[in-house]
Amino acid sequence: MTSSSRQRLNAIRRRSVQVSAESLITAEPLAPDRRLPLVVQPNASLNLAAWAETQTKWIEAKLHHHGGLLFRGFDREGTPELEQFLKALSGNLLDYAYRSTPRTQVSGKVYTSTEYPASQTIPLHNEMAYSRQWPLRIAFLCVQPAVLGGMTPIADSRQVYAALPSDLRSRWQQQQILYVRNYGGSLDLPWQTVFQTEDPAAVEAFCQANGMTWEWGHGDRLRTQQICQAVARHPHTGDWVWFNQAHLFHISNLDAAVREGLLADMAEADLPRNAYYGDGSALDQADLATIRAAYQAHTVMFPWQQGDVLLLDNMLAAHGRTPYSGPRKVLVGMAQPYQNVTGAGE
Repeated sequence: MTSSSRQRLNAIRRRSVQVSAESLITAEPLAPDRRLPLVVQPNASLNLAAWAETQTKWIEAKLHHHGGLLFRGFDREGTPELEQFLKALSGNLLDYAYRSTPRTQVSGKVYTSTEYPASQTIPLHNEMAYSRQWPLRIAFLCVQPAVLGGMTPIADSRQVYAALPSDLRSRWQQQQILYVRNYGGSLDLPWQTVFQTEDPAAVEAFCQANGMTWEWGHGDRLRTQQICQAVARHPHTGDWVWFNQAHLFHISNLDAAVREGLLADMAEADLPRNAYYGDGSALDQADLATIRAAYQAHTVMFPWQQGDVLLLDNMLAAHGRTPYSGPRKVLVGMAQPYQNVTGAGE
């Protein structure tokens, strides 16, 4: 057999495997009027990681179109399955570096989802949109759904962007967002946890490499400031997305009583975290209300089922968490690092 003949035969075999593997599942949107998420279910007993390894191109195409895929009813192998699944699609998983919320490392580079009290709502957001580098993919595994609530709402970041007034988008894109974080005093994560080091020199090196300013204070205190994008353009699809966490970092996100208590004890500049326009001026409260309303209008929610795996394109889909009661365990892994070298939307 000639070399060209062998190549044609191998190509035919690869195509037949592709068709065969894809035929093992059923895929349809969760709701007929929304493209996010696409629900993928096996027609017979099927290992998710093994199937995904043969379907990387199909999954990538569907992910770029829908923004998120909900894999339901696949064979479960616990925590290692999530890591194997993400590795099959995206290579090695990422460490949770430059943290903004408390998490526990479970196994390898799989973590618990944000460990905020069950009574709290986590607003919709794109993971690490408060920085200039972020994962392009994030996946959640539901080990134990809550007795009540505890859903992971999602929203199409392209639709959120399109729903915002064009003048708001233009102003925010031009001005960008300044994130201010103050560490120390037990009100937020300590800088040692955020930067995953006990060495101040390592913190300074990270800040310098990422265009952040820093200032050390008394009692192991640290203040950092960084200007980041308000919008971003997806590197593969070319779609513009709303991509920042100003509505989370801004003090208006806090409960009124908590906000008033903090401001009674400290100056606004010393708050654990806050957000401003890039020039340091105060964000428009009307803008923030409009942004939160856009997220609300495009929110999609579904009850978790044990063993569900939700794969999101982190730029195309935002996620959050609703309050819950009873035990709940959702794990998360991240992959495909991407860096915005300019700090602004392209």
